[in-house]
Amino acid sequence: MSSRGNPQSPTPPKYLNDFSKALAGEVRILLAEVGKLRDERRQLQYEIAELMNLKSKHGAGGEYAPDWRPKIEGPPPEEPPPPPAIEDAPPPQARPGWRVIHKRPERRERPLKIQAAPTSAQAPAPAPEPPRPELPAWAQWRPNPLLAPVATPASMSRSPPPRSGLFGPPTPPPK
Repeated sequence: MSSRGNPQSPTPPKYLNDFSKALAGEVRILLAEVGKLRDERRQLQYEIAELMNLKSKHGAGGEYAPDWRPKIEGPPPEEPPPPPAIEDAPPPQARPGWRVIHKRPERRERPLKIQAAPTSAQAPAPAPEPPRPELPAWAQWRPNPLLAPVATPASMSRSPPPRSGLFGPPTPPPK
């Protein structure tokens, strides 16, 4: 009888034992490396914090700033007296809250200059209809036929490729 086929055998096969030992050794090595990296990271963070602390002490407004001077005990310096107020002069005029907005002069419309000359294949464009005064302004608008896009046969025959899913064509939904 072989020990492989018997699930109740007291000892596991030798290859499983060897594999488990090798795997445990690799895991121990990786855990040691991770621990070392974590300690190095903590050390670097500590060094960065110390450098930032030192920079704040030597920077502007810090403990060792060059403009820092100890307080001098003594009488405060005398300030010059304020100039005498002129009571006869009126108080200065405050700017009003309302502002004057100057209206821009109306712009004159420039006629559009279209340099498209009709070719023998193109028919001359029909004259635009005069606007009808009884319609509102938006309803009187007519597009310029010279500026309309022309469909080419090559662009009309193109169709998107058939759609297929990641794993082939999609299946119909269940009924």
